[in-house]
Amino acid sequence: MLVGYVSDERYVAIEGVALEFIRNGVSVAVTSRASGAVHADIAPGEYEVVLSKAGFGSKRTTMTVARGTPHHFRLLADQLLGYPWPKYVQSGEKSEFRVHSPEAFHMELWRYGLKKERIEGLGWWDEHGPRAMVQITPDGDFSQTGVQWSKTGYASPGFRPTATAPEKSGLYYFHASTKSGLFFSFPWIVAPRKPTAKIAVLASNITWNVYNAFGGRSNYINTDKLPETPTVNARQDLQRYTAKNFLTYQSETYAPLSFDRPEPINFVPEDEKPENIIEGRSACHIAPAEWRFLAWLEREGFGYDFWAESQLHEGTLPLDEYKILILSTHPEYWSREMYFKVKAWVHERGGRLLYLGGNGIDCEVTFEGDAVVCHNGDARRLRAPGKYTPRFRDRVECPSNLLGVVFDYDGAMTGAPYRVKDASHWVYAGTGLKNGDLFGEKSLHMRCPGGASGHETDKVTPWTPKGTVQLAKGENPDNGGADMVYYEMPSGGKVFSAGSIAWNASIFIDDQVSKITRNVIENFLK
Repeated sequence: MLVGYVSDERYVAIEGVALEFIRNGVSVAVTSRASGAVHADIAPGEYEVVLSKAGFGSKRTTMTVARGTPHHFRLLADQLLGYPWPKYVQSGEKSEFRVHSPEAFHMELWRYGLKKERIEGLGWWDEHGPRAMVQITPDGDFSQTGVQWSKTGYASPGFRPTATAPEKSGLYYFHASTKSGLFFSFPWIVAPRKPTAKIAVLASNITWNVYNAFGGRSNYINTDKLPETPTVNARQDLQRYTAKNFLTYQSETYAPLSFDRPEPINFVPEDEKPENIIEGRSACHIAPAEWRFLAWLEREGFGYDFWAESQLHEGTLPLDEYKILILSTHPEYWSREMYFKVKAWVHERGGRLLYLGGNGIDCEVTFEGDAVVCHNGDARRLRAPGKYTPRFRDRVECPSNLLGVVFDYDGAMTGAPYRVKDASHWVYAGTGLKNGDLFGEKSLHMRCPGGASGHETDKVTPWTPKGTVQLAKGENPDNGGADMVYYEMPSGGKVFSAGSIAWNASIFIDDQVSKITRNVIENFLK
């Protein structure tokens, strides 16, 4: 009888796992097959099950054997991983660092600004028991429920390693390392206890979570739920690759995505510097890219406070105590509460907003405990052939009402410089640029190299506020370049939008991108 499937933390089938089913002093031993399937000649009922395979953490679990309802066993591969919990705090608050390691590890806390600054050593961590630092993942779909690390066997509060958030706000990283040479880094957002600057920068932590596929699901693979069987070959099994017309969203409902998971996509190599090119598929649009912008702020002498998007949603971030709010790189997933807070702050109370990213506020999320639900809708219903409609517009309103621009697929996955459209505008002061000139030709963005207009780009729409000035246009093919725009409100509110994910991959090394951004910030601070 088929009793279940065994998969790893990516929901990939594991062959050759030894399973022992125990009940009433009797045990039955079986081995998982190539598909991860587990067949056993046992009667229905409750069992204790022991699982073991070289290269993975062994564990005990309990399950109910029932015909037609296979159990989903999950094992965790031997590797070095970790995350703080909570993932964002205010100065003086504590987070537990939850680490999975097959050996003893050393922990340090670093601040990522213009330079990496070592804050403190947090000691070596190990225990008397064999492989005692190996974590246990729950069975089933823990992309919904969280990995729940440091839960089993961590009854003593003294064994829960914690760090206290430093006084200075910013992007911090934990560095974990072992004697055998393993290394893993993971981010920690530290907001101030009270505002210390006129500029607030938002970390796109919701986007980080939504792109995180740890557990086998993100908003891009197995978007609505895990399938019945684990992945054997991604190109043959995942709907992302097998669906016609590459429609990622083909449901009206989507299961939650928990924040309680490590985020390997935010890993930064130990020797990485902000001036280094950004390699890899993910690093160019999430925390490692946002770090480049924070490094630029510090190089230019601008003080800032760093906040999580979740803190804006929760109401912890005191918007009215700041002159400027900056959205960085890829703030794709927002709640409607976040959107209307910021819109009212800009349009009614004179707030100044810099949108230095692309594909922003494209999809509404709602919070469910320690998870978010992405309201993608069914693309077969929402999208006309060849045309993209922001998911946020379907449920709330077109985000160009606030940002001035909105994402579409034209020019996606390309990179190019911008061409000046209105050189008389004050944003170009001191640049020497004239109408028709190119700028933003230098970029650290290696996924879509070519310039500051790239990766994903935003354009003006019929909902763009009246009086919006188009300052520049990206030179991407198929008229897909980003629209760089500016508008003002009678309240004194101001909005500048770069409209490109790749903007912050240029700001540290391209003098014109740097000068334009500096001009905007200085004007907005007046």
